[in-house]
Amino acid sequence: MTSQAMKTEKDEAAGWFAALQGEIVAAFEALEQSHSRGPLSDHAPGRFEVTPTRRTGEDGEDAGGGRMCVMRGGRVFEKVGVNISTVHGTLGQAAQTSMAARGVPGIKDDPRFWASGISLVAHMQNPHAPAVHMNTRMFWTPGAWWFGGGADLNPCIEYPEDTAHFHDTLKAHLDPHGADLYPSLKAWADEYFYIPHRKRARGVGGVFMDDRCTGNWRADFELTRDIGRAFLPAWLPLAEARCATPWDEADRDTQLRHRGLYAEYNLVYDRGTKFGLATGHDPDAVLMSLPPMAKWA
Repeated sequence: MTSQAMKTEKDEAAGWFAALQGEIVAAFEALEQSHSRGPLSDHAPGRFEVTPTRRTGEDGEDAGGGRMCVMRGGRVFEKVGVNISTVHGTLGQAAQTSMAARGVPGIKDDPRFWASGISLVAHMQNPHAPAVHMNTRMFWTPGAWWFGGGADLNPCIEYPEDTAHFHDTLKAHLDPHGADLYPSLKAWADEYFYIPHRKRARGVGGVFMDDRCTGNWRADFELTRDIGRAFLPAWLPLAEARCATPWDEADRDTQLRHRGLYAEYNLVYDRGTKFGLATGHDPDAVLMSLPPMAKWA
């Protein structure tokens, strides 16, 4: 692939992530506005605060940035972040070693990189409404390009029908790319979103992929877009249905303890968190995924 062709595809990918952010932010604000019954319906509807983010390279040069959209204390969302970024620069030694171990060609000889993506985490006011995570990204080095990311559901109080709807919707969006793809990416998510020191999953799973490079950029990009397209129909009906459910202090305690698991996973194991902090991106944007409140025994 020529450098000009890759620039065009980088621009297309970054544009898609920005468009998806806009669609999700609008849908979440509409959900806040429409919540008119049940707990917290008398609160003012939440609105996103939008903050530009910047990355500075090791020698102080501009290295890209993004847009952080965060809502706190709404009717439906206790805290939700929908961030995009497009950054570039030179990978540090630790990142080079990690990527070389994963088989990225030429990374030691030329450690330049470019990365663009969207990252979303929603922590809900109502313990019966499931928290959720979604991210998709494109990564480039002079020797390779790939896509990664996925979506997973994190209820503190599980409803089997919600879990089934979430997975069925993801499967419907992935099946056009191959009947074996959803089972493969589901199994990957089950492995990736596992907390070894707790010997349990952090939620009820979803789909996940990394280092996706079949050699067909267009096909891999379309798969990545369909993971993003699946998000709102997979999750929004669950939030709409559960945000009016009454809850009590026992439900809230269950929610806060479950959030502790989420925080442990993101700080100890999550690859995106480690990469963002290691490459100098805005720490507030990187750590946006952490819940506003959590509890441990």
